[in-house]
Formats: sequence, structure tokens, C-alpha cells
Amino acid sequence: MAKFDLDSLDLAALLCSRVCHDVISPVGAIVNGLEVMEDESDASMKEFALDLIRKSARQASARLQFARLAFGAAGSAGASIDLGDAQSVATGFFQDDKTKLVWNAPRQLLPKNRVKLLLNLLVLASQGIPRGGEITATVEGDEQASTFEIVARGINARIPPHAAALLGGEPEGGNVDAHGIQFFYAGLVARAAAMTVDLAIDGDAFTIRAQPATAD
Repeated sequence: MAKFDLDSLDLAALLCSRVCHDVISPVGAIVNGLEVMEDESDASMKEFALDLIRKSARQASARLQFARLAFGAAGSAGASIDLGDAQSVATGFFQDDKTKLVWNAPRQLLPKNRVKLLLNLLVLASQGIPRGGEITATVEGDEQASTFEIVARGINARIPPHAAALLGGEPEGGNVDAHGIQFFYAGLVARAAAMTVDLAIDGDAFTIRAQPATAD
């Protein structure tokens, strides 16, 4: 049992900040594109602005769909989620020139909290390769006993600072900020899903492995 207990209002505020951080950039780009459309008379500039709006709108939509599944209350208590849906939102979330997602998972139903954990671990993996690279997500097992292995490969791959302590629910200094909330929340979801999470680094490969927790 984790010793540190984050106030529910603080948890909600930090998660909201996390979601806003992900969508503010594409939404801002849409606003900029609309301003160009209003002010410019040059046809090529208008077309450039329209392309920017299209791309940014798709990106904002993809990030919101991902957040809905990774952070939201999709489905009722005890519900299961199709890994195909998880793949769809994850692919949209990582659809850029910086990071490539490789998905190795069967199309099956898993308990909601396990799918939420998988999606959150993908975000954690991306934080271990700040310069981008390739993330491979592998799911094995079934609804009763599934394991996740996520390998992020990239230049200067690393385990983010304080990651293990935050995942364990015992942040150093007894404080969680906007930079650490992703790891802290993933730890909460892992415990709710009765799974443990281990981190490892080997050269330019940052590996996250989640498996069912064993009884003490």
C-alpha cells in the first residue's frame, strides 16, 4: 500500500493540466491558421493555412480521443475495452514525424483498468525518448492474466527522473507536480488493475514491463 495519498482535487487538477498540455498546441495552431485565412489575400497562403487547420484539427481530435480512454471513465464499472480501440487511439496519438508506434497485440477484450494502464505506459515510454524514436507495444496473455512489454528505442533513451518512486506511489519529497503526475497516475491505475510495473534501460532501449501482481 502506498504511503502517500494525493488529495483527489489535486489529482483531478493535475490530470486536467496534463490533458490541456496535450491539446493546447494543436488548438493554438488552428487559431493561428484561422487568423491567416482572415488576414491574407494570397491564395497560396490561404491554402497553407487551411492545411495547417486540417492537420491540427486531426491532431487535437486524436489526442482528445486518447485522453478519453486513458484518463476518462469510458464504460461502466468492471467494463472491458477492446484492444482494437486502444490501438486506434494510440496510433492517432503518436501520428507524427517524431515517434513511430509498433503495435503487437491481439484484438481482444481486457478489463478497463488494464487497457488504461497500457495507454498510460505508452505515454511514459515516450517520455523516455525525448528526441523521438520507435515504441513497440506487446501484449501477451488473456483477460485473466495479461502482460505488457513496451520498448522505447531512441537516441539518449533514459528512465525519467523519479519514475520508479512515482509509480510506486511514494514520490520523493512527498510531492507530485505536473511533470510527475503521469507516472503517479499510472501507478494508481496499475494497483487498481492488480499489476506491477518495472522499468529498465539498456543502451538506447527503455523498457516498461507490466504483469499481474503476485500475492504476498
